[in-house]
Amino acid sequence: MSMLFTPKKIGNVEIKNRFVRAATYEGMADQSGRVTDELVSVYRRLAQGDTGLILSSFMFVHPLGRALHNQLGIHNDEAISGLSRLADVVHKGGGKIAFEISHSGRQTRPELIGQRPLGPSAIRRDPTFFIKPAAMTIHDIREVIAAFIAAAGRSVTAGGDIVYVHAGGGDLLNQFLSPYFNDRTDEWGGSAVNRFRIVREIIEGIKASLGNIPVLVKMNAQDFTPKPGVTPELAREYAAMLAEIGIDALELTSGIKFYSLMNCWRGEVPIQELLRSLPAWMRPIGRMKLKRWSGKYNLIEGWNLDYLKMVKPVTGNMALFLVGGMRRFKHMEQVLIRGEADFICLCRPFIRQPDLVKKFREGVKESTCKSCNRCIGAVSNNIPTRCYFGGLPDKQ
Repeated sequence: MSMLFTPKKIGNVEIKNRFVRAATYEGMADQSGRVTDELVSVYRRLAQGDTGLILSSFMFVHPLGRALHNQLGIHNDEAISGLSRLADVVHKGGGKIAFEISHSGRQTRPELIGQRPLGPSAIRRDPTFFIKPAAMTIHDIREVIAAFIAAAGRSVTAGGDIVYVHAGGGDLLNQFLSPYFNDRTDEWGGSAVNRFRIVREIIEGIKASLGNIPVLVKMNAQDFTPKPGVTPELAREYAAMLAEIGIDALELTSGIKFYSLMNCWRGEVPIQELLRSLPAWMRPIGRMKLKRWSGKYNLIEGWNLDYLKMVKPVTGNMALFLVGGMRRFKHMEQVLIRGEADFICLCRPFIRQPDLVKKFREGVKESTCKSCNRCIGAVSNNIPTRCYFGGLPDKQ
């Protein structure tokens, strides 16, 4: 039997195989951030397809941390009943689930949250929406820490098997970790130890509150910002700090959504789909920028693997998750055999083929996902995430 179909523990939780549905934004929550029947169906299909662990889409822990209109929320107790529906269908299918808790920080828009977005520092207008955030006060930081800890509690109450903390992708915790976004001179910035403080306090608070529940952290290994932010060398320092506080699993990602979008996904640049999402006045500039990107972000299967190898020596007993362009069964298997990762995370392949694990068991050799990234273009247009290889639906 292939190693991909063998069980593996994360902390005290056993996952039946090594296939993980990577955190994938579905765009199917209602306007209050609640679970819908459509979402339940997505998770049911993934579980019935024999996926070992399903990671939810990123969920906002605080109203000011909301990134998108149809994003799931875990910011109040009213969210628990809906999330329990997701956990129930996953467990009935024999899988495990982790709800990703997140705060967008500066990666949101004023019209969505009702005020100027917050960030570690009031610096740098982003090149996508030209927003400069307001610097967070100590009170703001403490409020966010408490919101993460409370959200972790809700995730477990709802039936989550693992607490999943989002510190990558350019969202708030990534912003604190990055010297490009964080130029504070107080205890929350100025050194790697200080920039890491918010992550440390969140995880220590979760552990104090929830005991031995396993904790998985997603963290950037390379931001790809114009000047250095989180780099592989800095990620290694942070990984050692995560090992010191005893997290159970680590997933490394790369790219910042508002700064280096295509480094988050790689593959074809969905030019027409992204242009469609922009206001008319931005489209001429957007077209020039997107055309410059074309051909520069071809899919690299396992593009985060070298980062994972770099941090592995300092990660102790953590389970390591590889995400980023994995498509071929044999390649996934070899990564595990060589001991370079413990779990394989798939995003776009599961959008196209929610039963892919079963297909692998039946002898299919690779995913049919073409990395056209029209599913990413759908997100930009507030269209539910599905495989749109044939093109996005017409606007209503």
